[in-house]
Amino acid sequence: MELFGCIESVDSVELARRIGRRATDAGKAPFPIYLQVNVDDDAAKAGFSADAVERALPEIAPLPGLELRGLMTVGRLVATPSEARPTFSALRELGERLRKIEPRLGAGLSMGMSDDFEIAIEEGATVVRIGRALFGERNLAQR
Repeated sequence: MELFGCIESVDSVELARRIGRRATDAGKAPFPIYLQVNVDDDAAKAGFSADAVERALPEIAPLPGLELRGLMTVGRLVATPSEARPTFSALRELGERLRKIEPRLGAGLSMGMSDDFEIAIEEGATVVRIGRALFGERNLAQR
């Protein structure tokens, strides 16, 4: 928590509890988080399923030490950016529905990366992750 200001990949109630406790102990509460949702049910991706995040939300929302900014998803690995649109619209619709149930869920939508961020913005993204567009390809061989 000393090195970052938000965690966008919270994918379990237990992880949310641990972050809330650590934030409180470190004097960083309320600490902003996004709940990661695997809206496509892609086995290669982490995150709550849409049903699981709805079930977990009543446990996570009241946890001390947290600011529940919104939802995050990773777009589909597709040939064209427009093919990622269903993922982004599904997260937006899920967020709208969940905020009616739990108003402590913030309106943030973290979705879209270097290849598809324009489509994500069209679908309501408030946060995009565009590291490669800014810094170029990573050279993994230098690790």
